[in-house]
Amino acid sequence: MVSLGCPKALVDSERILTRLRADGYAMSPDYAGADVVLVNTCGFLDSAKEESLAAIGEAIAENGRVIVTGCMGSEADVIRARFPQVLAVTGAQQYEAVVEAVHEAAPPSQGPYIDLIPQAFADDGGIKLTPRHYSYLKISEGCNHACSFCIIPDLRGKLVSRRIDAVLREAEKLVAAGTRELLVISQDTSAYGVDTRHESRDWHGQPVRAHMTDLARELGQLKTPDGQTPWVRLHYVYPYPHVDAVIPLMAQGLLTPYLDIPFQHASPSVLKRMRRPANEARVLERIAAWRDICPDIAIRSSFVVGFPGETEADFEYLLDWLDQAQLDRVGAFRFEPVAGARANALPDQVPEAVKEERYARIMAKTEAISGARLAAKVGRTLPVIVDEVGEADEDGDIGATARSQADAPEIDGNVYLRNVPDTLRPGDFAQVVIEDADAHDLFGVIAPS
Repeated sequence: MVSLGCPKALVDSERILTRLRADGYAMSPDYAGADVVLVNTCGFLDSAKEESLAAIGEAIAENGRVIVTGCMGSEADVIRARFPQVLAVTGAQQYEAVVEAVHEAAPPSQGPYIDLIPQAFADDGGIKLTPRHYSYLKISEGCNHACSFCIIPDLRGKLVSRRIDAVLREAEKLVAAGTRELLVISQDTSAYGVDTRHESRDWHGQPVRAHMTDLARELGQLKTPDGQTPWVRLHYVYPYPHVDAVIPLMAQGLLTPYLDIPFQHASPSVLKRMRRPANEARVLERIAAWRDICPDIAIRSSFVVGFPGETEADFEYLLDWLDQAQLDRVGAFRFEPVAGARANALPDQVPEAVKEERYARIMAKTEAISGARLAAKVGRTLPVIVDEVGEADEDGDIGATARSQADAPEIDGNVYLRNVPDTLRPGDFAQVVIEDADAHDLFGVIAPS
């Protein structure tokens, strides 16, 4: 399995492999030992499509028997024009079609007891492609927004929320199996349950609504086998008014004090062309209120520079807004046309050289903000979760890589630890004294007990 794209696609890969395992298949660690190669593609941007096509090409060159699935599967004609020898092409979330294609390409060996193997579905835990101590928890598919730069609704459809009891059952099983950090993902986490009118389901004898705040509150009640509260991190949160209700849960320790909010820009005129909400002043007020309630809250966001019609004044407005917002983690992207997006037809396209210059400026700005906010943590004692523990060096010193509550895996920074005890293991929670910081990472040592 070659899995590309976002964590939501990774969850799709886990579900496909879980179903295949129930049919008696095993994963190969390399191309050479595989009867068939699955490539789960990304089709969000043209650059992502090229990466997907390159991965398909590599799989064909190394193995030759390739099945393509995922977001770029909606462009089967493009894939087959480049690689006519692919065995099958399916779209995103078409799990049954992928399994059927694998059955046809590499029929399972039907032993006398194969039908007695219980069928594994998404809610049963199944195969994980992440480390044992953290897991992505996908709560819905699709999106009801019509942002002019995005084709996700075309690729994945309108919002479809999972049942609240199914989500909580999966979370409970993951935590019981060793997950210490749940990363809640979707295309629009704040809209969870809108499509079902926030229907209630019975959970442990009590009705619970399919609503982000109810979900967050219930996830905050989970306990690990050793009685600790797992971290629960919210991603892809649009700043709807009801988001305010989850901040007290963070202050109470039920939710990890972290919000991933895709603001995309701050200039009202750019946001209007993006077809995004444009009340940026009110957002600044809400950020200040969130920090009053939960001073340790970390806010991550992403921004697009060089969107069609973005003027120098618009960009300066964004930089000034960032100075006021003081976001902890920021990713920036140069606007890139993607086939089918309405923004491609907008007038006043920004030259590539200007995009590059603005990208460099916003990265310098956000790096300075990040560095200052991390420097303010030096001397503090912070909770961390351990991701990796190294081998002892010639002096017997063991180092480890961990993350603070402000750091999501893969996309944010790390906390690098020196001289850790040899009993420390990945997935352990620890209290750490922060000794130093740079623009992205923290450095420290385990706090004395």
